[in-house]
Amino acid sequence: MKLNKLIPAVFSLAAGALPAVAAEAAPQKPNVLFIAVDDLRPELGCYGKAYIKSPNIDRMAKAGMVFDRAYCQQAVCSPTRSSLLTGTRPDTTKVYDLVTHFRKALPDVVTLMQNFKNNGYFVQGMGKIFHGSLDDPQSWSVAWQTPKAPVYATSKNAEESPIKVDGEQDDPAPVQKSKKGGKSSGKGAVYECADVPDNTYKDGKTAELAMKTLQEISKKDKPFFLAVGFSKPHLPWVAPKKYWDLYDETTIELAPNPFYPKDAPDYAIRKFDGEIYSYSGMVAKGEPISPELARKLKHAYFASVSYTDAQVGMLLDELKRLDLDNNTIVILWGDHGWKLGEHNAWGKHSNVENDVNSPLILSVPGMKNAGAHSAALVEFVDIYPTLSELAGLPLPEHLEGVSFKPLLDDPKRPWKTAAFSQYPRPDKGGLMGYSMRTDRYRFTVWVNDKDHTKVDAVELYDHQVDPQENVNIAKDPANADLVKQLMAQWEKGWQGAKPPIAAAK
Repeated sequence: MKLNKLIPAVFSLAAGALPAVAAEAAPQKPNVLFIAVDDLRPELGCYGKAYIKSPNIDRMAKAGMVFDRAYCQQAVCSPTRSSLLTGTRPDTTKVYDLVTHFRKALPDVVTLMQNFKNNGYFVQGMGKIFHGSLDDPQSWSVAWQTPKAPVYATSKNAEESPIKVDGEQDDPAPVQKSKKGGKSSGKGAVYECADVPDNTYKDGKTAELAMKTLQEISKKDKPFFLAVGFSKPHLPWVAPKKYWDLYDETTIELAPNPFYPKDAPDYAIRKFDGEIYSYSGMVAKGEPISPELARKLKHAYFASVSYTDAQVGMLLDELKRLDLDNNTIVILWGDHGWKLGEHNAWGKHSNVENDVNSPLILSVPGMKNAGAHSAALVEFVDIYPTLSELAGLPLPEHLEGVSFKPLLDDPKRPWKTAAFSQYPRPDKGGLMGYSMRTDRYRFTVWVNDKDHTKVDAVELYDHQVDPQENVNIAKDPANADLVKQLMAQWEKGWQGAKPPIAAAK
């Protein structure tokens, strides 16, 4: 019998560890299916948004646990992925942009995948795991791969786009001059609805490759860790027509707060996010987006979410068909959130709740609270120690997160007092905004990026009365004592926010 097909009894979450086996037998370990989704908001059926058609992620949630308040450490692709996959925060990885590799600052760090590989797992990855070309060969047992596919399916969009093969860049291409002297798109159409099969685009091909890989690695005499990264709903929002047809565009509600937060510093949010404005079909920067265009853009995003949901469903079905589901941990996470008109912005790149609150769903064989939600504050740096502990692996000393495995048994237990995110700005010679999310408040302090004692601005939002973070109340004299209290908590940082179970160690 193959180790990765052992019956569920060999892996009991309630027991807290894998059972002992005979000396001559190999350790019994669970497999891991690690699913990353780009630019995915926690706007899914399992997050209470019934208008989103996400039946496959929703059924995964019914078999697992949904974390309602999971936070990334920096809301942009490479920094958040580098942080999650090393188990360290951006100030440790020194990755704040899309071109710096974490190995520059951490040449010997053991990544999440390496920890599994070093402890007897076969580790393979495909699609978007690390950002773009910033792969990390030593993290894999075999070379990482990603299928190639056209960006657009229609000939018109394909001809007009300067980028022909699906890539993974976040930064906008420069605006190009057309032969007629006017401006043309830097990247191509912002959305596409084409009556084509799923595998026309890269994510469909990635799902097929992952299914084939599952068939191959299920035959190995060692457990596996398979990382599968889907790009949609990253821009451009292209999806087969059948996923567009799931939605009635006229019923799509627009953002309730299409305005800048009152009294927030003018650099807190990029008012005209550069990425989306590099695509054709968009208005010029500074021009208002009409309600009609806003609905079309949200329709395109929703269709892209449903398209990716279908690919997730293919993996779950294959896992079950191969009789692997009873001994496989499945985790799905979105690398950060995204604004769909909130605060009059369309993108990420900030510390607001829309950008740093991301989907996180974890399913473990035999878990007693399947289908439950946890409102505990968890962070993406916690994923590395959590998966490692669930698999019975040792934890490297460099980790800056805490395993949330205890929440699987008791989702309401006391946990972290705060979650932390950050975002840099070039303004005023260089600023870093460090944001602390407590149970009730979001508290963000903007400091000089070289001298953190120099505070440029403070933001305070009360989620009890202002969950959309529309009014910065930090300057209100009535809140002076509260600001002082939160500043003291903020100064203790993530080390001072650990859950009781970790702080006691």
